[in-house]
Amino acid sequence: MLRWDRVWDGVRASAVTLGIGMYAILAVPALAYTAVTCVVGIGFVLVPPQLWLLGRIADTERRRLGGAPDLGFEPQTWRPFRWLPALVVDPAVWRELRWAVIMLFGGTLLGALGIALFVLPLFCFAAIWLWWLFPADDPIRIIANVPITGWVSAFTVGVVQLVITVAAAVVCVPLVARAGLWLSWAGLRPSRRGRMAQQLAELRRTRSGAIDAHAADLRRIERDLHDGTQAHLVAVALRLGLALRALQRDPASAAPLLEQARDGAEAAMADLRTVLRTTYPPILSDYGLDGALSAAAAGCTVPTRVRVEIKENPPAAVEAAVYFVVTEALTNIARHSGATAALVDVRAIGESVTIEIRDNGCGGVDESGGTGVSGMRRRLEALDGVLTVHSPAGGPTILRAECPCAS
Repeated sequence: MLRWDRVWDGVRASAVTLGIGMYAILAVPALAYTAVTCVVGIGFVLVPPQLWLLGRIADTERRRLGGAPDLGFEPQTWRPFRWLPALVVDPAVWRELRWAVIMLFGGTLLGALGIALFVLPLFCFAAIWLWWLFPADDPIRIIANVPITGWVSAFTVGVVQLVITVAAAVVCVPLVARAGLWLSWAGLRPSRRGRMAQQLAELRRTRSGAIDAHAADLRRIERDLHDGTQAHLVAVALRLGLALRALQRDPASAAPLLEQARDGAEAAMADLRTVLRTTYPPILSDYGLDGALSAAAAGCTVPTRVRVEIKENPPAAVEAAVYFVVTEALTNIARHSGATAALVDVRAIGESVTIEIRDNGCGGVDESGGTGVSGMRRRLEALDGVLTVHSPAGGPTILRAECPCAS
């Protein structure tokens, strides 16, 4: 089965690559010229706006590269306008200049090649029917300089050329588009030192999120113990004290107090079990990850299928994170999606646990809208995991997560 969506995606990617190359054809000479004018001073005013525009386009390209899993760039905020002294010492600016020069030549070539491979079948199809528009002494030629001079050659040579060009478009357009993405990535990728700095910044961010999540859990546990368990235990102590005094004066009146103290102790135990359940769900230790997820799906109001393919139990922290992500996602599906069916797929691939949760709801998930996605992301990032959400308006919503078992 032909994947025309891959061809179309390749055409769009080639068009973007060609557009970047055409921009570089204009931008690189302009930057070179204005850099020379720095000798007379005017360049100090003309260069910063051009570098700012180049940085905005490069950041947009980084976002595009972020859609390719093996060429991904972390999303970056738009950088503010800066003057020349700050730009000169920024390694990202020099990488963007390198990228512009690379795309000036390679991007223009690959982008034009991808568009040409897509357009060539259209010319072959037109040649089959419009060959008679060309003069007899100069007939139309598409491939290998073979002329089309009549209906016979149109439906033989022309059809063969059409088949060849369609096959070339289907096979080569995605490859050329991929080459354009790789070339752009090669121009924008940071040095080894820069990558180490990015990894260090990412590590600091995720560890900060883990510390914040841990502090929030401690505050929640302290609040639950103070407002629930401690209050019940204080009431039990007071009733036991009253019962002790009543035993000395009127033993019969001590029975209701002892019964109330027993009820208070049971309530304190129930509150304590609730607090413990939020730290590590007992259902995980009782039934394992498969049973816990099946129970969570059974309790969801949206019909949910669960597939778990894990031979060995992952570490407890990973199990708890997976259970939290799935239960939070199912809660969101039941409350907000309007879905009629959902699928939870959990697999062990290599040294990681991957989660994929799909629903056929209305989509449009907004992470900033308090949907719980940010909490899931923080929980996974604390274990060096990643979370991606694809939720276009109208659906479907696909949540993918990956959590290393060695964290």
